[in-house]
Amino acid sequence: MIRYLGDFFSGELEAIDLIVYILSMCFVVFCATPLHEYAHALIAVKLGDDTPRLRGRLTINPTAHIDPIGALMIFLFGFGYAKPVEVRMRHFKKPKRDMALVALAGPVSNFIQAFIFMLVFSGVSTFYYKTENEALNYISIFFFFAATVNVNLGVFNFIPIPPLDGSRIATALLPNRIYFKVMQYERYIMIGLWVLLFTGVLSKPLSAISSSIIGIFALVTKLPFAFIG
Repeated sequence: MIRYLGDFFSGELEAIDLIVYILSMCFVVFCATPLHEYAHALIAVKLGDDTPRLRGRLTINPTAHIDPIGALMIFLFGFGYAKPVEVRMRHFKKPKRDMALVALAGPVSNFIQAFIFMLVFSGVSTFYYKTENEALNYISIFFFFAATVNVNLGVFNFIPIPPLDGSRIATALLPNRIYFKVMQYERYIMIGLWVLLFTGVLSKPLSAISSSIIGIFALVTKLPFAFIG
């Protein structure tokens, strides 16, 4: 978002483009992130832990999932998170394996959404180039931004620090003694995360990874429309 705001104030981004970007961010915050958390809750319940359902998290209602700070990060940086779904490992048959599966469900849902949005983007773009209809242009921009931020969220959540999903994956890989030692510094880690994102130290490599994934999605989703005359 900082990059897009900079482009806007330097005259390189038109107001309508910024509006489309903000609308796509709202779409991600109120639609994509609830699906991300719902995926966590659904897999946890399927694996034997009913806690997410009892806590009201087995829903796509945005009010059950949105974290104000995580949502603000999405608007500012294109990376962020929602309210973590509470899961109790002791209810799983294979706690560490099942916790990792629950953690993976969120980012995977983002990548699936991103692929679908890129497919829509490729289709709409194909017809835009043939008709030069400006409405189609802005629709394609909307879905491109939505796909990009979903990939950003998927990549970002693999970072192994709380409250991100990577920390839960780390639960399955690290000895409990080391994992809980790291968790003691969760507040300070989050402050450091903000600083690294704001200064670009973290956002630049994450953006590079996301761009590579978006590039692959773009190549694949163009194939169905390659032979449209």
